[in-house]
Amino acid sequence: MALLLFRLLIIILIIYIFYKGVRFLTDPKRKLDEAYEKGQYYFYDDVKNVRKNFFISYKGALFEGEKYLGTTEDAFEVVSIFVWVHDTMKLQGLTKEDFYFLEKEILMSYPKAKINWKNPIEQLMKNQNV
Repeated sequence: MALLLFRLLIIILIIYIFYKGVRFLTDPKRKLDEAYEKGQYYFYDDVKNVRKNFFISYKGALFEGEKYLGTTEDAFEVVSIFVWVHDTMKLQGLTKEDFYFLEKEILMSYPKAKINWKNPIEQLMKNQNV
């Protein structure tokens, strides 16, 4: 009886370790960290939760966006988004085209939102000399 119980415990432990391994490998936060370290693009967001900020890793910079819920003609949706960078030194080498790309990617998830950039990106985007 004790041997059977021991085997059952071992099987449960193996299943638990396998489950934790799969959860670790598919964790979006881990994927964001990995993309940030490699300087790749990754959009991490919980679209269903307006209170949670989203994060974007792009060309070595980490951006964070804060969403604000408001009313549209027929529903409540995200109508305003403020985006900033965590480390302004990582902006070196980024162009207006990069920020237009980021805006386009954000608008794919939140089509009714107005995107506002915080300084120093705001100053770059206000310059109309493209």
